[in-house]
Amino acid sequence: MEAIDRLELRYEVARKAIHLSSLSIPVIYWFISRELALLLLVPLFSGFFLIDLLKNFFEPVSRWYHKTFGSMLRTHELEGNKAYLNGATHIVMAALLLVLFFPKIIAVTAFTMVAVSDTLAAIIGKTFGKHRFGQKSLEGSGAFFLSALCIVAVVPGLNLFVGVAMAITATITEAFMVRIGDFKIDDNLAIPLVSATVGVLCTLLFL
Repeated sequence: MEAIDRLELRYEVARKAIHLSSLSIPVIYWFISRELALLLLVPLFSGFFLIDLLKNFFEPVSRWYHKTFGSMLRTHELEGNKAYLNGATHIVMAALLLVLFFPKIIAVTAFTMVAVSDTLAAIIGKTFGKHRFGQKSLEGSGAFFLSALCIVAVVPGLNLFVGVAMAITATITEAFMVRIGDFKIDDNLAIPLVSATVGVLCTLLFL
């Protein structure tokens, strides 16, 4: 949750409901092959990416986009002088990269965390967040971590040590964000990729 956030709780809930719907990606991926998942994700990402490009540089698409989704856009997403990719594009990009480069069990766990735990962190933080640090709250981060542990507990076949390491990493990444200079990497991309990388490293080093 951002320090200056224009979204009321009802719009945050609407935004995160869309975010939570991405949970269908790891659920479907669990039951299909990597090749079929890529066959579905590549055109899906291409479509989202194309709309994002057009909304930044093609006025008719930009007007439609802001008219349709304006109530759910954050402040930085309303700045007309700055090109950006929206959260939906980042999360589909994350899914595609996870399927491409990580073992299925790691990919499913990491993506489920960003779909579920990030949603709970935003809503709990906005509703109950009283103890703030930077742009986040202890309540939101606590909700993220506890829900991430629940995910680790229910993913079949996931090593507990690896899962807990991923949960801790994802929580820290969500809480403190990832920046390269003045450029902030979107949480929807950073959380699953950083936690999945830690999961693979723990598996290689300790198991």
